[in-house]
Amino acid sequence: MLDSPSNPVRIPPERVAKARQRVETRLTELYGSETGAVTARRIFRMLETHRQLRRRSVVGPHWGHRDLVLITYGDTVQSPQRPPLQTLSSFLKRHLADAFSMVHLLPFYPWSSDGGFSVTDYRAVNPQLGTWEDIAALEQSFDLVFDLVLNHCSRENLWFVDYIAGQEPACDYFIEIDPAENLSLVTRPRSSPLLSGVRTHRGLRHVWTTFSNDQVDMNYANPEVLLEFVDILLYYFRRGARMVRLDAVAYLWKQIGTRCIHLPQTHEVVKLFRDVLELVEPGGLLITETNVPHDENITYFGGGDEAHLVYQFSLPPLLLHAIYSGDTRYFTAWARSLESLQLPPNCTFFNFTASHDGVGLRPLEGLVPDEEIGRMLEAMRERGGYISTRRGSDGRYVPYELNISYFDAFRGRQGESDDRQIAAFLLSQIIPLSFKGIPGVYIHSLLATPNDTLGVERTGLTRAVNRRQWDRGELEKLMHNRRTETGQVFHAYHRLLQLRRRQPAFHPDAPQWVLELDNGLFGLRRRSLDEKQDVLCLYNCTDVSVQLDRERLPPDIEHWQELIGTAVVFGENHLQLPPFAACWFSSAEPAPDQSR
Repeated sequence: MLDSPSNPVRIPPERVAKARQRVETRLTELYGSETGAVTARRIFRMLETHRQLRRRSVVGPHWGHRDLVLITYGDTVQSPQRPPLQTLSSFLKRHLADAFSMVHLLPFYPWSSDGGFSVTDYRAVNPQLGTWEDIAALEQSFDLVFDLVLNHCSRENLWFVDYIAGQEPACDYFIEIDPAENLSLVTRPRSSPLLSGVRTHRGLRHVWTTFSNDQVDMNYANPEVLLEFVDILLYYFRRGARMVRLDAVAYLWKQIGTRCIHLPQTHEVVKLFRDVLELVEPGGLLITETNVPHDENITYFGGGDEAHLVYQFSLPPLLLHAIYSGDTRYFTAWARSLESLQLPPNCTFFNFTASHDGVGLRPLEGLVPDEEIGRMLEAMRERGGYISTRRGSDGRYVPYELNISYFDAFRGRQGESDDRQIAAFLLSQIIPLSFKGIPGVYIHSLLATPNDTLGVERTGLTRAVNRRQWDRGELEKLMHNRRTETGQVFHAYHRLLQLRRRQPAFHPDAPQWVLELDNGLFGLRRRSLDEKQDVLCLYNCTDVSVQLDRERLPPDIEHWQELIGTAVVFGENHLQLPPFAACWFSSAEPAPDQSR
């Protein structure tokens, strides 16, 4: 449900008072009592301005079982007749309006590098993509997710131009460091230099650049920087965002002598954003992007006062390993560990397998033996994949990210066609659809897009292997031809998405239990919040037919409805699962749900 200026969101006064107090306390902890008080007053004035300017706000439940997110760039689907955003909007409305409730529109702002994540103007739409009116038109059919690239900006951003010239206030927006400073403790997500030289009006200076020479880190120890990004956050909600993704947020705050990742000040900033939304956009959502080991990742839930969602970063590499190797022990152990997590209210996971980035490997740390990871990565190289590295604390280069089309990750060796590829790939996509949380689907997985080696050669970036730009006419011909890989995958996947949205047991908050099954199999059970539907999910992650002992299943399983349509065979004492089989057994057939 949406509100408007004539029908504003009503927030109980006691909630407002508590949230305001939290904002003041957090700012005092960050900047001291005097500066914190001044900054708080400025933020409260900013919130009043936002209330006056917004045209609508979301109210009601944060999520439901019909919520699925499509992840795409604004120019993934193109045509010569229209700007990319208009083409994408038309394509999505025609083909996917019944499959997704939300679209994560990857950075559509003017940018200079890194596929949009080196922003030159946070409040503009890249004119090569379209306009804010095109964004608004897409919002008429889908809720939207925007990226807040808040750790760094482009060297071409006017803030950095002003820094070079010594112009206020941006002259203090960035972090200058003496190259002689001991920064050996700093966690490095890249193998590029941490500091980059720049010629300023004061001569050569060195600035902090966590990710690349073109991505200059912001100085959040300066409250002016925080105020800028609070204002941008609110601007995105005014422009139609339902959820905002906090990009690379783990590295936000820097303090020499520490690892400069996950610092308490960083968590305070995320909590502050949550408090700001509590005051003016209580239906708005925050999702943190922290591609780190699982135990570190989930700290961004806080006590229910930080992110509403965190990415399930261990899921993509663990699932890939399970199906590639046929060994589900590590995946099952990790999934079972989730049962002991008591997520705070209004918090859930974002479950995905592929994205505009690669498959992160740090989330495998402590979960899969190094030798097993090494064998998988060698197999991925044989399938056209690239391995990005980072510099470890000991100075050695270690694998950081696998860059490959998730579809091609399931091809045969040397990239040859394999009849089992589509079955194995679809299994990798079905399993996350059944996990507790909200599913996110990268558009190239839905389209079975192969490795874009030409894109890598053209850009010199290994991440471009999974960022192809499609001509709409060519793409739709492939989609309509059921003999093509794209046609087969799209129609099967689309049907699965529609099916998934009809199951109340897949509500993000519905309980989940992982089954005790033999190695090679994986299973879980979900139960709707009203306890009217159970769904038993069984998966064969091997390329051979497997028998499952009936004693491990509900005694009346033969009377449950198998929703996907998998050809399973019931024996007297077992259930026969074909290679790469996926089954959803439902204890009840829910009524069709046609709501958005």
